[in-house]
Parts: sequence; structure tokens; C-alpha cells
Amino acid sequence: MPAMETIDQNKADRLNSESLPRKRTVGGTAFHEVGEGEPLVLIHGVGMRLEAWSPQIAAFSRSHRVIAVDMPGHGESAALPTGSKLEAFVAWFGGFLDEMELGEVNVAGHSMGALVAGGAAATFGERIKRIAYLNGVYRRDPEAKAAVLARAAAIPLIGVDKEGPLRRWFGDDAQSMVARELTRNWLSLVDPQGYATTYAAFAGGDETYADRWHAVMAPALFLTGSDDPNSTPPMAELMAAAAPRGWVRIVEGHRHMVNLTAPDIVNELLAEWLSCGEDAR
Repeated sequence: MPAMETIDQNKADRLNSESLPRKRTVGGTAFHEVGEGEPLVLIHGVGMRLEAWSPQIAAFSRSHRVIAVDMPGHGESAALPTGSKLEAFVAWFGGFLDEMELGEVNVAGHSMGALVAGGAAATFGERIKRIAYLNGVYRRDPEAKAAVLARAAAIPLIGVDKEGPLRRWFGDDAQSMVARELTRNWLSLVDPQGYATTYAAFAGGDETYADRWHAVMAPALFLTGSDDPNSTPPMAELMAAAAPRGWVRIVEGHRHMVNLTAPDIVNELLAEWLSCGEDAR
């Protein structure tokens, strides 16, 4: 397993807060596209925007056609109707692939984006060449389920809570500080209604496709941080065991936003995933 890394100034420069240029589909999905080759589609989590994938966009646009999307109700993408469940977000993603005229794609999702990617693999798996499930949840225990549902119910009353996610997602170590401040900024920019709808779907979606991993034939990487309190290593291990071509990678010493706090390690593991053929390791 790669050793834990420290974000130096070069890494901090890669995690900049500058907005990336976007195009928009007729259906209202905003996306950033760069590079050539096999398509790699990136889906961020609740409260974020496509810039949250900046280290991966920079790395993989050298070898792939990278398409990072703004989740509905985030960044510059149109929102889904209030009350939309995870299935509606999966249908949105399928519609986006149709609008982009994309056939078979590699898809990496983080957190809520992982749930969407997993739903895509479960429902239109013939279009998913490989799936990377970063910091994704799976069958929360009763305590965790109650906590996330309570947070979802509170959003319409108190708005977007920035400090709670930052406490859960990051440690207090120096290497997390740059990513923490960027994340705070992204949370401050999110549309409250779009956030509330997406978070509710996230809170209720951990079991929606949980029993479908046995039917996902694509190579499937399940990656999380050793210290992620909600998208835990045991969850990743259970999904990897269920998927016929699944394997797990745990990044030691990191929490939820591992693609930002350990970008070089995550990029190495994603490169391993993108290089695999029909059989996972």
C-alpha cells in the first residue's frame, strides 16, 4: 500500500479554486471536457462541483477524454425536482450519456457520485466499462442511518451546514488544510434547494442498489480512506467481495475527500484501475 503523503506547495497549486470552463447539454447538465482517448466520466459528491476532481482531471486528461460533470443542482447544472430519489439521479446520468452520444465509458464517482455510478452499473451496465467507487456508502448501520437522515431533514430548516461536513471529511493535519478551505468555498456556493434534494437522495440511497453488485461484470475499484467515519473500509470490502471483478484499496491516514488530500496516491490507484482488463486483481 502506498505511504501517506503530505500536500506540498506543488500539490496545493493543483488544488486551486479557479472555475473550469463548462459546456451545457440541452438537458441542462454542465460539464468540463478535456483530452482525447477512452472516455472517463467523473461524478462528484453532495455539495461539491466538478472542480473537486481537479487533480484527476489534470492527470488523466493526458491519456483519456475526461468529462467531469456538475451534479444536478450543483455548479451550473439544472436541478432535479424536489423529492427526487437516487433512481432519478441515475436516470439523469443515463440521459447525460445519451446527450453526449457516449457508448461505453469508464466512470468514477465520489460519495453521492459513487452511488450514482453504482446505480448506473446496476441498471445499464453494458455502458459501464469500468467503475471506480470512491468513498461510497453501503448498507449503513442503524446509528449511521439515523444520523444521516436527521441531517437531511434539517437542511430545509437550517440551510447548508458547512462546518459539520468539514469536521467529518477532514483531519486537523496540515496536509488537509488546503483541500478543507476549497471544500468550504464549494459548500458556500451550492444552491440550497439542489443541495437539500441531493442530500436526501444520498441519505436514503445506501441500499437502493446494494444487492446488485453480484451482477456488475465491469472491473470495479472500491476505494476509501482508512479514517473515513461514514464511507468506511468495511463497506468497501463488502462491496468488493460481492462484485465478481471487484477489489478494494484503502488509503491510510485519510478521510472522506481522499482524492483531494492524497491526490498522487489516488491517481496511482485510478491508473491501476484504468489499465486493468476483464479480470480485476
